[in-house]
Amino acid sequence: MRLAVSTLGMPGEDLDRAIEIASRHGCQGLELRLHPDTGVHAGLDSAERRSVRERVERAGLEISALAGYVGICEPGPDEPVLEALLADLRLAADLGAAAVRVFPRGDDPSVGARRLKAVSGTTAALGRRVLVETHDSMATCTAVAGLLAEAGCPDTTGAIWDLLHPWRHGESPADSLAAIGPYLSYVQVKDAVSAQDTTPVPMGTGSVPLEEAGALLRGAGYDGWVSLEWERTWYPQVAPVEEILPGAADWVRRFAA
Repeated sequence: MRLAVSTLGMPGEDLDRAIEIASRHGCQGLELRLHPDTGVHAGLDSAERRSVRERVERAGLEISALAGYVGICEPGPDEPVLEALLADLRLAADLGAAAVRVFPRGDDPSVGARRLKAVSGTTAALGRRVLVETHDSMATCTAVAGLLAEAGCPDTTGAIWDLLHPWRHGESPADSLAAIGPYLSYVQVKDAVSAQDTTPVPMGTGSVPLEEAGALLRGAGYDGWVSLEWERTWYPQVAPVEEILPGAADWVRRFAA
């Protein structure tokens, strides 16, 4: 496993500060949230894109993923969704990021499958992947696995297992991994007060079954990215991400395959 940290946990910080935090706490990667507030988004011009890539690489880091906000199953016409996703994929290619995160944002897997197929050719040509996160309307690994199976594009698609969401929707870590196994490409780790109260807390002090999930991942030989998604952007009252990263690094060390 390799440790990354999401810039979702660094509201108000610029890219250079995010790079400093990631480097100082032993991360190998940086997950970049795509949003004007972070300074990284599809509207960057070519010079700005070069600057982002060079600064990250100069620090010896990789961009583990671009955390985009496209809703792959979002109701409505395909064209705006496809345009937004292709823009994020081109940004990923320019920045050297291997993948772009998308959300379901709808409950019809046939819609998402159709759109994933539609971009698969360009995704392959760019050498990137689209990763669907266990979130919102498809919060379980079973649901995301069903979407990806219907899409049938294993070379250009994959799944992000956010350890919080499937569990709080009643899916055990064992069932999650059994469902998502063939598609698992990325893990987002976090702890929270409870399934009902998702306020972030330091690793190992909440209710998310992190020990069970870690043991399962180790047993499965998972050796991909583990990204600390400390949601301080949504919960500004919680501690700075620098105080949480040591616990995430320890978790990765203990469960590395």
